[in-house]
Amino acid sequence: MTAVLTGRVRLRGVTRRYGTRTALDGVDLDLGPGVTGLLGRNGAGKTTLMRCLATDLDATGGEVRLLGLDPSRAAERTDIRRRLGYLPQNPDFYPYFTAFALLDYMAVLKELGGRRARHDEVRRVLLQVGLYDRRHSRVRRLSGGMRQRLALASALMGDPALLLLDEPTVGLDPEQRIRFRNLVSRLAVESTVVLSTHQIEDVAALCGQIVCLDRGRVVFDGPPGALLARARGRVWEGPGDPGTGLTSWRLPDGRHRVLTPEAASAPGAGFVPVEPTLEDAYLLLVGLSGESEAAR
Repeated sequence: MTAVLTGRVRLRGVTRRYGTRTALDGVDLDLGPGVTGLLGRNGAGKTTLMRCLATDLDATGGEVRLLGLDPSRAAERTDIRRRLGYLPQNPDFYPYFTAFALLDYMAVLKELGGRRARHDEVRRVLLQVGLYDRRHSRVRRLSGGMRQRLALASALMGDPALLLLDEPTVGLDPEQRIRFRNLVSRLAVESTVVLSTHQIEDVAALCGQIVCLDRGRVVFDGPPGALLARARGRVWEGPGDPGTGLTSWRLPDGRHRVLTPEAASAPGAGFVPVEPTLEDAYLLLVGLSGESEAAR
């Protein structure tokens, strides 16, 4: 009997190996409706995890359940793909298709009804991403930001219950990023959205849950407030470079912002503790030297 579609992601002990290299190592996750931000350094396993969620890769081990279904079963995998929207990190489209024809082709692949229903859906998503006036333009004549929005439109077709966005705001200008955030926040009322990004400001603006990967393992899974709480008492600002080997950088006014590995006394004369940002908290979690807090 087909399982009930729940709009959730459930992973238990998921591993993925490429030969002798382990990209995912015992990942456990439970994701429901809302936006989850997926963070981690390059090579941490984010794109591999997204491809497993998109049913593009099979897990080497562990249990994967998407929308209440098992992607290792062919029939259930097809059901998942009908309810799934995926924007990969480097989308590649047929350059001589028009924007409308390309999305119509994608709608055929997703089995979105007859010709009239498909065309209505194509118009809807083009309007959502602000590309309706370019619907007759060939893909090769669109700017990089427009092609990124076209890829997002493709992911949005069919009102997916699970929406996977891998670096979705690359190439978008500030106005387009705000529009993107508004769109995703509306979708996340009912859908499960996973947003993999290096843009911490997008995570701060959108995400009610953060998952951080390091070396294929989950080193943090919780709300942004919990990650910020870990950083309090560890972020300082003062008159100059403390010169202690700590992570620090110069601010526009000439002062320095310093991150300390644990809550401690001031790193130098004149330094005062300041409220951490989400970026501070993330840097303290994964470290800058290749050694994560979870491994220390």
